[in-house]
Order: sequence, then C-alpha cells, then structure tokens
Amino acid sequence: MKPLVLALALALSASIPLSATSAPPAATATTPAWVTTSNDNAMILIKAQAQFSPEEFSFFGIPGYDDKVSDFGPRRSERFVAAMAEAKQALSTKLQLERDPNVRQDLEIMIHAADEAAEGSALYDKLTLPWSDVPQTVFSGMQGLLSDQTQPERRTKALDRLKAYVGLAPGSQSVIEQAKARYEERASDKSLLRPTKLEVEQSLGNVDTFADGIRKLFAKYQIAGAEAALDAMDKQLHDYAAWTRSVVLPEARSTTQLPPELYAYQLKQVGIDIDPQLLMRRAQVEFMETRAAMRQLAPQVAKAKGLTGSIPTGDYIAVIRALKKKSIPNDQLEGRYRKVIDAIDPIIRRERIVDVPQRPMVMRLGSPAESAAQPAPHFLPAPLVGNTGQQGQFVLPVAVPNPDGTSLQYDDFNYDAAAWTLSAHEGRPGHELQFTAMVERGVSLARSMFAFNSVNVEGWALYAEAEMVPYEPVEGQMIALQLRLLRAARAILDPMLNLGLIDRERAGQILENDVGVSKAMAKQELDRYMFNAPGQAGSYFYGYSRILELRMQTELALGAKFDRLAFNNFLIDQGMLPPDLLGKAVREQFVPAQK
Repeated sequence: MKPLVLALALALSASIPLSATSAPPAATATTPAWVTTSNDNAMILIKAQAQFSPEEFSFFGIPGYDDKVSDFGPRRSERFVAAMAEAKQALSTKLQLERDPNVRQDLEIMIHAADEAAEGSALYDKLTLPWSDVPQTVFSGMQGLLSDQTQPERRTKALDRLKAYVGLAPGSQSVIEQAKARYEERASDKSLLRPTKLEVEQSLGNVDTFADGIRKLFAKYQIAGAEAALDAMDKQLHDYAAWTRSVVLPEARSTTQLPPELYAYQLKQVGIDIDPQLLMRRAQVEFMETRAAMRQLAPQVAKAKGLTGSIPTGDYIAVIRALKKKSIPNDQLEGRYRKVIDAIDPIIRRERIVDVPQRPMVMRLGSPAESAAQPAPHFLPAPLVGNTGQQGQFVLPVAVPNPDGTSLQYDDFNYDAAAWTLSAHEGRPGHELQFTAMVERGVSLARSMFAFNSVNVEGWALYAEAEMVPYEPVEGQMIALQLRLLRAARAILDPMLNLGLIDRERAGQILENDVGVSKAMAKQELDRYMFNAPGQAGSYFYGYSRILELRMQTELALGAKFDRLAFNNFLIDQGMLPPDLLGKAVREQFVPAQK
C-alpha cells in the first residue's frame, strides 16, 4: 500500500554483522559458504552506490554511513555512471573466474543492477532539470537514525548527519545550497523537463511539517547540543522554500505526462517487463471480474452486518461506505488492529500457509511528518545488519497533507473490516514476513538488496492477502476484494495518466466512485501515479499475477504432491528474486525436490 521510493538496502542476517572496512566474515554453521562469498562480492557494489546515497544503506544497518549524507555535488550523474562502470568491471572479472552456480547468479544480478542504475541516472540527467524535495530528504535521513528501530549508540550520529546536511560538519557543504546550485546551473536549458506544479506545491506545504518533525525527533531521543544545527536547518529549509516558490514554481509544468523513454525506464525499474498497453488490458479484465465478485458478495455482507433494509442488492460501494461509518477513533486504532494481528498468526499456522516467526509483530500510527513523507500504509523494516533485536514496524498514517497545510482524513483503514487485509499485506504473511526472513533464514545481499523491485516485493504481499481471504469474516473478504480492485485500477490508471489517455479528474472519479476509496486515498493514489512514483502502482497487480501463474504451473507439475506450505516457504526463502529467476528456481529446484 505504499510507494517504495528508496532503493532498499537489505542485508543478510542479524547474527552476521558487516564491518565498515572489511568483507563479511567467513561462513558459519548457519551460513552457506556460497552466501559468504556472494556477500563479499556485494561489498563492491554497496561501496560504489553508498557514496552517493549513504542514508539508504545506513537505514538497514550497513556500518560506516550513519554520519554521511546524499551527494548533491557537481557532475553527480557523470560520477555515478563512472562508479557503476567500475563496479561492473570488478564484478565481471569475478564472474569470469567463478564456478559456483549460486554465486554466478548473484554476480549476474549485481551486474544487471549496476547497468540499470547507470542507465537511469544518465536518462534523468539527459531529460530532466534536477530539482529535489530537499526538506523530505533531510527528514527521511534523520528519521532513519532517530527511531526505536535504531540502536542507541547509532543515534548519537544523528547530530553529525544534521551538521553535514547544513554544512556545519568539517569539510562539508550544505546539501540545501548544493541542490539549488544543481538546478540553477542547468535552468537555462528549456528543453529539460521541469518538476510538476503539483509536487512543488506539495513540497512547499510540507516544509514546516518536516522541520517540526525533525525537532521532535531530536527532543524525543534527547540528542544534546543540536540547537545551533537545528536553527541552521530551519533557516536553510525556509530559504530553500522561498527560493523554490520564486524560482522553481513559476516554471513548474502543469502536465504530468512523462516522455515515453522515461516512463518505459520507470516501468522497467519497478520490474514491469511487458508493454503498458498489455498491462492495462490484463488489469481491465481483472477489474471487471473482481467487481463482479464484489457484487455477488455484497448481499452476504449486508445481511451479516444488518444492512439489508438500506442497501440495494449488489451495491458494493454502498456496503463499503456503510462499513466505514463504524470508524475507530485514532486513540483506539492500535488496540483494535492488535486484536486482528493476534488472530492472524494462529490461522496461518493452522492452515499451513507459511512458517511465521514466534514473536509478535509491531504496528503503530504514523506521525504527521511520517504521513507527509509516506502518506500510505507501509512497512518500515528494521536494520538487517547488526540487528540486536529490533523489529520492523507496520506504520498506519491517518491523514494526507494538502499543499495549503491542511489535511484530508482517511476513512479507508480505521474500521474493523479493513484491518484484516491491511494487516495481511503490511504484516503477516506479507511484508513483515518477507523482511523478517532476511534475518531469520539468511539470504544473500544480491538476492535481497540488488534483486529487489516493486514487482517481486509487492507481488508477494498481494499474494499473501489472497492466501488469507478464505479464513476472514465476510466483511473482511469484501475489503480484500476492494483492495484487489484498487490494484487492478492502479495498473489501468497509472499507464493511462502517464501516456496521456486520461486526466486526473476522471481517474479520481474512478477511484472514488468505482473502487470506493476516500478523497484522501484518491489524492494519495493520484500523486503516486503522477509524480511520487510513476509506474510503481502497476507492480502490485503484475507481481501478483506472475506468482499466480507460477503457482498454477507448479500445481500442474506436482498434482497431488503439491504442498502449499512447502511452496510458500520456498518462495520466501528465495529473497527478492524477480519473477523470471523465481520461476527458474521453482522449476529447477522445488519441483524436482518435491517429486
């Protein structure tokens, strides 16, 4: 339910910490030797990429980057492309000498990742004017350290990182000033694509929220001596906002359609490897079939909830809106969700869906600043390197910020029927299980960090939802279908908006009137399609459909020997492999072993 905009830097295991300057340690009894060799190779690409975006690698516990900040210096794209070429050469040399098939596959994954990263950097540099939402960058960087999920000793680096952001650290330059310089040095080139008016206005509306959120984080974790840096941050962020309003906003584009080659890259980056027109056609069929199923289920839900006298037969939108009327107050949301979360694990075990951890999962509400940075429900992974017991968190926002500083309130998640599917997606057996498996089962860095894309990660979460549906109350099943309808709508509307086949107003009407989401949810969705993460929204439906295809092929191959628990555990054990590689592993390893 969220845009995964970070290049997630996942890691191998809590029990195998990485040194900042050395390769991963040798294999242990619980770590296959090939994994240790692969992780040693992965440090080549980690070091090449982390010098440009250290916050992402720090977030997942890769040591050595907690006090570092993003590179906004001159010729960034040129330097990044060169770094990727150097890393690729080193990895290719290792591939020529390597004979272990697992290590070879991981090397090929990382070589492809280096190529794709370089392609994207060069493409954006060629086509777009580099404007950045710096206030969000600074907030996300600080939140990555100032969190309950981060070890106390690592939080002490937060002040060093803040000083580096504002140019108060020795040898540093303000990234805020550098971002302005990168825009201005190319602003005279009118052929470059400007940022959209929508995203610039939303960024301006979030500045105070992010600045206040950072101050609250420093106060919560009692980071002493930060006043001078916080004051400098306040001044620089507000100066940046004033500059954005006077220089960037007047030139911002009113249209959001991307150049075809840029949108094609966006689709490839998230893992969608088919033509967007074909994706839309498949999603249209899914939309119609899911809507028909909802119409069939609506009378059962109305009867079960005592709504039969007020709901026309088959009117699923009316049923959903009636369910939403029994909203849960914000101060009771965590407790009510906890009841559902506690009910899910026994069902998963009883029905032999997949193996789950023994410890309970964590769920909480998002702060105003978190909701501004990621205004959809999401899973926040814990550090996966050097983890000393920290757990990932299912974070539920309660509002979507408007550019004028006001907020739209969700009614999509704060009622009992919605808790089932959302908990299954963000929690178990969805994202929480995916990322916990990185710690508990051991997956190579290549298969977690560099194979990652939205198709493989979101495909599993939507598949996890579907696995739980038969065991949910009938009203929970209705909302599960509604969210499946939303994923089909995404795979239709995201391409249509970016190919100029529909406008924002009509797309919003479909989301509100045919899917049944709130105005807040519709705004979040449309912002996602149009500027937050173009192309990403179609990955849910496409990833889910690829897993269903693979499962059907496996059931046909194994017949009565097909074991759902074994199949689902095998998928989780593969980490974040994309569909083609996952299918190859199932056909060549799982099926023969089961036979």
